[in-house]
Parts: sequence; structure tokens; C-alpha cells
Amino acid sequence: MARLRFGIFLAPFHPAGENPTTALQRDLRLVEHLDELGYDEAWIGEHHSAGSEIIASPEIFIAAAAERTRHIRLGTGVTSLSYHNPLWVAERMVLLDHLTRGRVMLGVGPGSLPTDSAMIGLNPTDTRELLEENLDIVMRLLRGDEPVNAETRTHKLIDARLHLRPYSDPLFDVAVAAVASPTGPRLAGRHGLGLLSIGATLTKEGFDALAHHWGVMEERAATFGTTVDRAKWRLVGLMHVAETREQAYKEVEHGIEQWFRYFQKVAAFPQMAVEGGDVKEMIDFVNEAGIGAIGTVEDAAAQVQRLVDQSNGGFGAMLLLAHEWANPQATRRSYELIAQHVMPRFQGQAQATLDAKARASEVRSGHADQQNAAVAHMTEKYQKELADKG
Repeated sequence: MARLRFGIFLAPFHPAGENPTTALQRDLRLVEHLDELGYDEAWIGEHHSAGSEIIASPEIFIAAAAERTRHIRLGTGVTSLSYHNPLWVAERMVLLDHLTRGRVMLGVGPGSLPTDSAMIGLNPTDTRELLEENLDIVMRLLRGDEPVNAETRTHKLIDARLHLRPYSDPLFDVAVAAVASPTGPRLAGRHGLGLLSIGATLTKEGFDALAHHWGVMEERAATFGTTVDRAKWRLVGLMHVAETREQAYKEVEHGIEQWFRYFQKVAAFPQMAVEGGDVKEMIDFVNEAGIGAIGTVEDAAAQVQRLVDQSNGGFGAMLLLAHEWANPQATRRSYELIAQHVMPRFQGQAQATLDAKARASEVRSGHADQQNAAVAHMTEKYQKELADKG
């Protein structure tokens, strides 16, 4: 398998009522930490209600994070395209592409929280229809120089053009979000874009739909004469690891219940139908339903391999859904352990050192004997020199 990229999908999820200023700074420090650890990507969400997912503009957050990082690529995860004028979405992303020297990525979706869209008079059916219309406009603007004339139920464009071309040649990555329905892969295949399978490991239905999603991508691509690339298929999943399973279970007692209650009682997002009445049931749900891994690096690696197998051909990036199940110190340690012990297995880095170790072990005895013989030889030589001198 080709080198698998690793990253995070940062909504973020913070408990309502806590200091939002310090929470946002904690998010920025996390992205810095991941950059230092060698993670490849960070995708930042857009939400406007419900009190937990508190980043309203992923573009602004990306601009701040870009100044603090050197290598990690930064994406909107996702821009709720149905809420915006598609011309300005394209313009802002091209600006970020220049400011980051090509480290930016555009993720799009209809918007996940009905409490967001309701404030601008749109229901979930409206947002899905607008996503299709607006994505077509955005891609025409990004890929061409011809003026765009279009009218949707929310915006009208007259001879619209970008006045900057992208820094990336020919274009930064663009990906469409998907949960369990074929809407995302259908649009991604039509335009030859990447896919963000957000629900791939967050529900059993999403996991079961994995291979089907790619089938839809290939069918739409063939119909519209585009090409799709598995390297641009990103899966989002849940993990928290520690040195032992018992330690990992203990650490997530800090905040896993708040996270579950948010999806069970607050966010009207039935695609995230997580189950569990107490902490033990929540841990069991994550591990036993196969939607994630709370445990050791071995558990995390097994989960990644399970997704590779289920995808029926592989994918390009494993994105960890950022959460605060554990305290900040344990959360940072979890990302460190994954970088140290899981990422190398899927990036062609682990086996080379293991093979070198095995080769050295096989010949150790013979080389040790030669070393001892060399020391004895030089000692004897020196003794002879002393004898000849005397």
C-alpha cells in the first residue's frame, strides 16, 4: 500500500460553558503539536450553534494556524457551502492558498447542524440541493477563466471571475464530505474531487458503506468523464491510546460522557447516533461496534488495518476525529504514541528498521567474535612491541 497520510478532523468539540478563548488557543496549540509530530493534515470545521463546535470560520482559524506551523496542510472540514456565496468561498480559498504557499485544502458539505441553517431560513433538504449548485459554481470559478453567470435561491452571479489564480498548480485539493448516503461520493465523482468519509467509522452504517462509496465515485466519474484517485479519499475515525488499555479507559473518563451527551441530547445530527448510558458502555460502544479504538497502539493499528481492508483497495489518509475525551496532556500523548508507533507501520518506515535489527541480530555472534579477536590481536601486538623494546 502507498504511504498512508495521517491527520485530524477538528470540529472542535468543547464543553458548553467553558472559556471559549482558552479552548480556541488549545486547538491552535494542538495543530502546532501535530505539525511537530509529522502529521500530514488538519481539517477545521464550521458551525454556528449548539455551543460546542465553536469555530465559525475555518478560513480564519487556518490563517492563524498557518503562521504557527511549517509543514502540516490545513483544510476546511468542512465549509458549509450552502450557507455562502460560492464566489466568495472560492476567493477566500485562493487567498489562503497564496498565504500558506499551497498548504490549504477545501472541504465542502451542506452543513451538519440544522440549528445553523435554520437561522438563514434553510432546511436540510435545501442545503443539500444548494450544495450541488454551489459546488458546480465553485469548481467552474477555480478551474477556468470564463465568466460565470448563475442564479440560485440565495445568490445571483453576473460575469463572475476570480481576480487571483490559485498558488497551487493546477489547484489545491478539494474534497466533498460524506456520511452514509451517496450524496457526497456522487458529487465528488462528478467533479473528479476527493472524498471525506466522515461517517465511515462513526456509525456501523458508514463503515458498511465504505466500499459502496468508492463504487459510486467510480460510476459518476465514468459517467462525466472525470477521474478519481484513492489517494484523495480520507476516512475520519475515533481513537484514544495510552501505554495500556486500562490507562486509556481511565483517561477517557475525563470527557467522553460530555461528547456522547452532545450527540445524544444536543446536536440534531442523527447520523451520529452514538450509544451508551455510562462511561463503560460508551467505551464498549466505540471498541465493540468497530467504530474506533480506545486502548493501545496495537488496537489503533488494528483499527486502521480494518478500514484498509473494508475500503476494498485502500485510501489516502486516516483522519482522527479530534475530541477531548482525555485531559490535554493525555490527549497530546495519545497523538504522540500514534505518531511513534502506528503511523510508521502504514508509511513504509517501520519495517526497514525492524529488518535492519533482524539482520544485525543474525550476525551478532560472529561479529562479536571478530571484535574480541581484534582486541586480542592488538593487545598481543603491543605486548610483542614491549618485549622487542626490552
